[in-house]
Amino acid sequence: MTLYEYGELHQSRLMRLCGLNNVKHKGILDDLVKKEFLSRREESQGNKIAIKYKISEKGMNILDVILEPYEELFPRDEKND
Repeated sequence: MTLYEYGELHQSRLMRLCGLNNVKHKGILDDLVKKEFLSRREESQGNKIAIKYKISEKGMNILDVILEPYEELFPRDEKND
């Protein structure tokens, strides 16, 4: 959902926004990339490599299948958005 809302994010920022630990939870991202729900891109930044993640088309399709019925059952209160 975080990538759906923000678009492409650096790995560290994505983990921080989700409240996850980089070392302990990187395997989750790797698994989602392997299953093609996320796309991973490496970007050179000086002598460091930044890893960015973005939701893939397959991931968007899954979200549509899951979120649309959920939103219909439990609509968000627009006052709290």
